[in-house]
Amino acid sequence: MLKRLPEEWRPPVAPKLEGPYAANRALTHAQLLPTLDGVGPEDVAVDAAGRVYAGLEDGRILRWANASSPPEVVARTNGRPLGIEVDGDGTLVVCDAYRGLLRVTPDRGRVELLVGEIEGRPLRFANNASIAADGTIYFSQSSTEWGLERYRMDLIEHRAYGRLLAWDPRTRAVRVVTDGLYFANGVALAADESFVLVAETACYRVSRVWLRGPRAGQRETFVDNLPGFPDNLSRGESGLFWIAIPNPRDRALDLLLPRPRLRWVVAQLPERLQPQPVRYGLVVGVDRDGRIARTLHDPTGRVAFVTGVREHGGHLWLSSLDERHLARVPL
Repeated sequence: MLKRLPEEWRPPVAPKLEGPYAANRALTHAQLLPTLDGVGPEDVAVDAAGRVYAGLEDGRILRWANASSPPEVVARTNGRPLGIEVDGDGTLVVCDAYRGLLRVTPDRGRVELLVGEIEGRPLRFANNASIAADGTIYFSQSSTEWGLERYRMDLIEHRAYGRLLAWDPRTRAVRVVTDGLYFANGVALAADESFVLVAETACYRVSRVWLRGPRAGQRETFVDNLPGFPDNLSRGESGLFWIAIPNPRDRALDLLLPRPRLRWVVAQLPERLQPQPVRYGLVVGVDRDGRIARTLHDPTGRVAFVTGVREHGGHLWLSSLDERHLARVPL
């Protein structure tokens, strides 16, 4: 339950699915790779050997040897793995919503806790990460107030509880790169590491934080007024940044955002009576300057609720917080 009135915000008018966002069916016939008895592969990563990793709702980390083989369990986090990245040594960096920032050695099943608390408080809702060449891990904390199980309350309250953090492998210390983010989510470094991107799901935008050069430390909008809620980010082999969009914009929510008192009432309702997502598949590719380069859609909902996207070998791998499969589509 909300402790105070939500913050008032007047969102920009949602863009139509035309021009750079024109609807297509590029995702409709994607290959689906079942997680067998598992639910919710929220993010997806691919290692140097082409093996694919995803973490499930029950804490298991799965690995597919290729697109035609069933997955195997390589580790268990005993939490809820969200973002997953492959480090240079082949280990995995996992953002676990309940445990914090983890390192997983998949061939041994070993799970090491890198960051479990910050400033004396447990690290809750670690979400997505990107790893620099020197081993620094940039990762998001979606909310310092709400956990994964109540993430809808963060969106309804619409306050800037999110932040972008950095873990230094030499000192094993964590610092705040930037805070005041509206549901901090996906993270992706530029190829030259001059900046890092972070998705602000609640504001339909991706922000850029400069790490080097005359603007170092400054934050600016990179992509604004997206047609849906941005989730995980990744930088592709093609040079594009990929943005997973699990849900299109909700007109009812947009109408509620400028009305804090009405949103407070909605927050008291059972979840089934609150605005609900629709099944629609969408990923957006943007260039280094934040220009929309291409979009891939599935208006049929066969591929839907896409929360993670990874480019590898001429294909996109897609993951979902709610589904029981990964999806793979050629580019």
